[in-house]
Amino acid sequence: MAREGENHQTKTNTTGRSIEEATRARARRAWRPWRGATLYVTRPGALTGAPPVRSSVLGARDDRAPRPPIRLPLIGCMSSPTSFSSPTLACMRELLLRPLVLPLLSLFPCCSCLSQREEEGDDEEESLMGLAGEAGSPGSGGGFSANGKFSYGYASSPGKRSSMEDFHDTRIDGVDGETVGLFGVFDGHGGARAAEFVKQNLFTNLIKHPKFFTDTKSAIAETYTSTDSEFLKAETSTNRDAGSTASTAILVGDRLLVANVGDSRAVICRGGDAIAVSRDHKPDQSDERQRIEDAGGFVMWAGTWRVGGVLAVSRAFGDKLLKQYVVADPEIKEEVVDSSLEFLILASDGLWDVVTNEEAVAMVKPIMDSEQAAKRLLQEASQRGSADNITCLVVRFLDIEAS
Repeated sequence: MAREGENHQTKTNTTGRSIEEATRARARRAWRPWRGATLYVTRPGALTGAPPVRSSVLGARDDRAPRPPIRLPLIGCMSSPTSFSSPTLACMRELLLRPLVLPLLSLFPCCSCLSQREEEGDDEEESLMGLAGEAGSPGSGGGFSANGKFSYGYASSPGKRSSMEDFHDTRIDGVDGETVGLFGVFDGHGGARAAEFVKQNLFTNLIKHPKFFTDTKSAIAETYTSTDSEFLKAETSTNRDAGSTASTAILVGDRLLVANVGDSRAVICRGGDAIAVSRDHKPDQSDERQRIEDAGGFVMWAGTWRVGGVLAVSRAFGDKLLKQYVVADPEIKEEVVDSSLEFLILASDGLWDVVTNEEAVAMVKPIMDSEQAAKRLLQEASQRGSADNITCLVVRFLDIEAS
C-alpha cells in the first residue's frame, strides 16, 4: 500500500509539472509574433458577395521555424464610419478589432502608428537611429545664395522624443551655369532609414534628370517615384517598415516649385498673407480615401484615420508593405518669385501640429535673419508642447536693389 501511494504521488507531481510546462508553452506561442500571417479584410463590396482583399503581413522577428498562416477575418466594413452607426455596434467593432489589429501594429513602430514602440530589445537600434538623425540634421545653420537673391536658415530638434527621425537638406548648386536652390524636409517614421535615404539621394537624382530645366515638374515627379523605387530595392530590414514624408522647394530662376508627399508642409508669405502651397496627405481626405479603396486597401479609425489601420499619412516614401496604397507621387505647385513673395517656410508636422500657418508667418515676418526665424519657430513649437521631432526651414527672398 505504501508503494502504491508513493507511485500515485509521483504520478500526480509529474502530471502537475506537465500541465505547468504546457501552460507556459501555450503562453509563449500566444505572444510570439505571427510569421507569414495572412490578413483578410472585408470592404463594402464584400458584404454583397465580392471577394475579400488579401494583404501580406511582415514576417516574425525571431529565427525559429515558420508557422502555418493564420487567417484573421476583420468583421464588418471598416472603410466607412457609417457602417457602425449605433454605439453598440461601434463598441462591438472595437472589441472585435483591437485584439487582432494591435499585435499587427507592433510591426509598424513609428510616430504615425497607433501602437508605441516596444521598449525592450529596441533600445540599441533606437539610439543608433537617434545618432544617425542628429548627424544628418545638426541643430541650426543657414547661408546665402551666390547671386544674393535669397537667404536660408534651418533649425532642428528631436523635441520630446528619444530618437531623431527628421532630416533636412539645403543645397545651392550651379547647374549649367544657373544658380539653383534645393530645400527639403523629410520626416521619417518606423526609423530613420527612409528619411536619410531620401535626403542623400533625392536632390542628387533630380539635378541629373535630363528634363530638369526643360520640364521641371515632370523631372520632380519622376525623380520622386524613382528615388522611392531605389529605396524599396535597397531596403533589407525585416523587422520594421520604414517610410518618410518629403516637402521640397526648388528655386530655378524666378520660379519656385514646391512638391510634397505626406504631412510635412510648405507655406509662403506673399503680400503679407500666409498661403499654404502644399496639402497634407491624410487618409480621411475624400480623394485619398477613394484612391486607397480603388487599389484594394481600406481606411479605418484607430485614434486617427489610418491606412490599413496603421499609417496616418496616405503618401510617403518607403512603407513597403503598404506601397500599393501609400504612394510617393508628389503634388507640385509652382509660384512666381517676384517682389510680393517674401519668404517660404518648410517644416515637419512637429511644428504644424501646434502652430497654424498664419501664426508661423507672423512669427517669421519681423525676423530678417533666416536662421533666427527658423529657431524662433522651433522654440515656439517646443513651448507649445509639440510631442514630435521638429524641423523648420525658412527661405527669405531678398530685394536686391534695397540690399
